[in-house]
Amino acid sequence: MKMKTEELTAKILNDNPGLDNYKIAIAVASRCDELENGASSKLNIDPTKIKPADLALMEIAQGLVVVKGFEANEK
Repeated sequence: MKMKTEELTAKILNDNPGLDNYKIAIAVASRCDELENGASSKLNIDPTKIKPADLALMEIAQGLVVVKGFEANEK
């Protein structure tokens, strides 16, 4: 079952109090670039059936990737 963008964002914010919507957007964009440039997904999902931005958000929400410079305890 696919979670909605708002639910994923809320999960990230709850799990990482040092992040805000702006930092999440930057992290998703960075991971999206990696995925579009050949990085493998950390999820067992066909990357051709989901948008890279949605895939990146899902990976970050599940804690499977940490984008350099955007760590949970950062202030």
